[in-house]
Amino acid sequence: MSHDTLPRPATTGEPAPRPPRPARRRRHWTKRANPLAGLGSVVWLAVVLVPVYAMLSASLTGQDKALTGNPLSPPTSPTLDNYNTVLHSGFGHLLVNTAIVAAAVVAIVLGLSVPLAYVAVRTRDRWSGMAFRLFLLGVAIPAQAVVVPLYLLIAELGLYDSLPAVILPTAAFAMPVSVLVLVGTLRDVSEELYEAMALDGASPQRMLFQLAVPMAKGGISTVVVYSALQAWNGFLFPLIFTQSDGPRVLTLGLFNYVSQFGVNIPALLASVVLSGIPIFAVYLVARRALVGGLMGVGGK
Repeated sequence: MSHDTLPRPATTGEPAPRPPRPARRRRHWTKRANPLAGLGSVVWLAVVLVPVYAMLSASLTGQDKALTGNPLSPPTSPTLDNYNTVLHSGFGHLLVNTAIVAAAVVAIVLGLSVPLAYVAVRTRDRWSGMAFRLFLLGVAIPAQAVVVPLYLLIAELGLYDSLPAVILPTAAFAMPVSVLVLVGTLRDVSEELYEAMALDGASPQRMLFQLAVPMAKGGISTVVVYSALQAWNGFLFPLIFTQSDGPRVLTLGLFNYVSQFGVNIPALLASVVLSGIPIFAVYLVARRALVGGLMGVGGK
């Protein structure tokens, strides 16, 4: 063997050259079709959209044709008389009352649940954890089980047949789920951020409003939508705790189209359509934050 073919020794202090690694084959992952999931999505879409279509179609039909023909067929002669009847039968008063109840419930729930969730996350002692678990027992208590004690309490306070009689119980029953959502969201806030603000001399109140609240926008949006839905669609508390037409809300206003001798089905469905538009608009605005806040429940 000649000296030219012998490998040269490595220079002192220099690492020996490594042999080149063989090129790895890239794996191409292809998404497999899932026909069962597609079929389930189509079925679920039909379950949701068919009743909505039937409601819209019936609300554009005359009362004399409401119970004749196929309910899924489009109206032969659509009319807006039902919506005109609803708008001229006190719908504005019902809408204002419902909006007041929803806004007040959202304000009360946010004003109480945000500090409660902050204390439950930031306080490490045993008593705060026990209080948080006891507070969550409200999730397991149905409103029907305590409606009689609530009726007696509201009557003793002199709030019967008023909007506060509807607002206060609705906010109380929306609180447990709201605190649970906010606790799951606030637990995702990094501990280092709290420590950095504490080193700067920030008070707990400042950390709450300048750190916790901005970082919990998703959870707060979830609480807003959830509590607003509870107030907007509430029926039991307005039915039990109100009597006159003054504090009546939209859910009770549907009884205006039910008489002793029959039901004005097209006007009733038109009222349902009109009453669902505002809360549906709120959901469309906050749907992304709503999903993000729900994903934060049960976090670290």
